Amino acid sequence: MTSTLDAIASLLFITLSYAALCTVSPFGDCRKCRGFGFHVRRNRRGRIKRGPDCRRCRGHGKRIRIGRHLYNLVARLHRDHSQTL
Repeated sequence: MTSTLDAIASLLFITLSYAALCTVSPFGDCRKCRGFGFHVRRNRRGRIKRGPDCRRCRGHGKRIRIGRHLYNLVARLHRDHSQTL
């Protein structure tokens, strides 16, 4: 019984922590370019050069977190549905 309560408590803690993270910092680093905004390339000598802009984040280096995206979607649906004519 205590292991079930511990599991529920830990899942609740993780969920609330992620919700707080999405509230404080809604944008995270792009996973493809690691927040640089461009791809890092190496030439034949091994020197690092700037590659083309990242297509996933369009060169910004940031992406919206999944939890924040879901919150924005639910808020938009609620706002559109609750408007009176």
